[in-house]
Formats: sequence, structure tokens, C-alpha cells
Amino acid sequence: MSNKPVDQGKGLAHRGRTDRPVRADAKRNTDALLKAAMAVFATSGVDAPVRAIALRAGVGVGTVYRHFPQRSDLIAAVFRHEVDACADAAPVLAVEHGPGEALARWIQRYVDFIAAKRGLATALHSGDPAFETLPAYFETRLRPALRSLLDAAIAEGEVRADVEPDDLLRAVARLCMSAHDDGPGPARRMVALLVDGLRYGASSSGDTPPGHGLPSPPAPAPALSRQRKRAKR
Repeated sequence: MSNKPVDQGKGLAHRGRTDRPVRADAKRNTDALLKAAMAVFATSGVDAPVRAIALRAGVGVGTVYRHFPQRSDLIAAVFRHEVDACADAAPVLAVEHGPGEALARWIQRYVDFIAAKRGLATALHSGDPAFETLPAYFETRLRPALRSLLDAAIAEGEVRADVEPDDLLRAVARLCMSAHDDGPGPARRMVALLVDGLRYGASSSGDTPPGHGLPSPPAPAPALSRQRKRAKR
């Protein structure tokens, strides 16, 4: 073996070139694993074989265990991944659409999250300490995302002003649970009705106090008015 000293600059440059592809490959592998795990959990439950997840992700079983030594590690990572995807959709929708439309589209995106979360429900409610921090993570990421869209829609007078993010998140979740056995279609339709309800009583200028934007009752028909007058006589 040669005792010739290694050129430190070349060594650092070489390591820099090899580190970047490794990190990129690792991220791709992780993303593929999380998506594959979510799909497998949705159809086969959280106790599905690791081999099925690896096969769907196109990686070896060893790769799964290298990234997620315990099954609980994988389940928690899948949950966070889905929360992040839902939260990160908010600013994108805000740029691509008007405030009211962005809010409506994000709420439907949240319906997708609820459907994905259903595959993890058994594990998340198992009392495993590995999942204790997940509710706080959910609130920390999703509440601000919805708040930003809701505030923008309220400011434009596109939805009523007496709506809170927590109430809306809970309402959507309950509608999705009630339609659990009927597939995503009914849930989406019911949530669309909920969104329409948010617009009821909204002010076109955004400055009407809550409850003061309701439409006036229709005037009675002329024939009905004449009948009432004759009755009074």
C-alpha cells in the first residue's frame, strides 16, 4: 500500500460528488416506501407483510428495515407524510385559485387525507407510545394551513365569518366517517354541501358581521296577500 498522502481537496470534492446522489436516492426510496406503505395499509391494514410494501415500492425488504427498524416507525412516518402533503397543498392552492375556490379544493384534499388516515386508525388508537406526538403534529400542521385559507376567503366575503378551523376540521371528519362504507363519492358530495353552507350568509364585501348577511324572506304572492286582506275584513 502506498504511503503517498491523499490530496485533501480532491478527496473532499470526490466525497461531495458522491454524497449528493446518495442523499437523493435515499429520499426517493423513503418517499416511495411511504407511498407504498400507505397504499398497502389502506387495503390490507397496518399489519400487512413488510415484503408487500417493499415489493410495491420497488426496493428490498432490507431497505425498509434500514429506514424504519420498527413497524411503528413506518406507521408514524406515513402519518406525518400524509399530514405534510395536506398542509403543503394549502399555499399551492392559494396561488393557483381565488380564496373561495382554494378553500373548497383544500377541504376536498382534506377528505383524501381522512380516507388515507383510516388505514392507520387501528394503530393510531392502539395506545402505543410511538404515536403519542401525532395528534399534536396534526394540529400544528393542519390548523394553520386551514386558517390561512379561511381568513383569505373571509376577507374577500366569500364565506361567512363565524367559522373556526377546528370546527371545520371536525365537521369534515365526521361527514367522512358517516360515509365510510359507501366509498369516497358520498363523502365528497356531503362535504361539497358543507362548503356551500359556508357561503350562506357571507358578505360580498367581507364586512358584514356574522349572521347579518342572511337573505330576507320572500314577499307573499299577490293572490295570497288579497286572501289575507279579505280574511281580516
